[in-house]
Amino acid sequence: MYITIELYNPLVIATGMDTLEMNPKSNVANDSQNGTLQKNESAKSAKEIVMKYFEAITERRDFKTARSYLKDNVSYVSPLNSFDRAEPYLKYNESLHLPKPDIKKVFTDGDDVCLLYDITLTTPPPTVFVSAWCHVDGGKISSIRLLFDPRPFVQPGR
Repeated sequence: MYITIELYNPLVIATGMDTLEMNPKSNVANDSQNGTLQKNESAKSAKEIVMKYFEAITERRDFKTARSYLKDNVSYVSPLNSFDRAEPYLKYNESLHLPKPDIKKVFTDGDDVCLLYDITLTTPPPTVFVSAWCHVDGGKISSIRLLFDPRPFVQPGR
């Protein structure tokens, strides 16, 4: 038994990517007027903005640059805290002194970017898995939602 080429998604054939590597909704759009494929720039720019923000805030601890990627009324929600303005959120981040994240996977869907990463703490358990969902609006991050097990951060001695 064999599968004919007509059964494959035309985007898979044209791009050479399998369906697990591609999100047709956000990364590749079919231009119905001329039948060609074109890159959705908002997905690319949203990912770039989020990645540059994470680099500034975690690797360089450059909070002034990190601020330039955030909307004034950024919404931040995590198991430990929430903010609705950029300045208090960044001041909170300055106090955390979190280690550089070990990013495992980045997903984009239009203006939404999801990062899956580990952070290694100095106290047990040594590694915390984090899911971060960021939304970019008008070229700046308008919301950040984190999901992680908060117990290592609230245990005595931390």
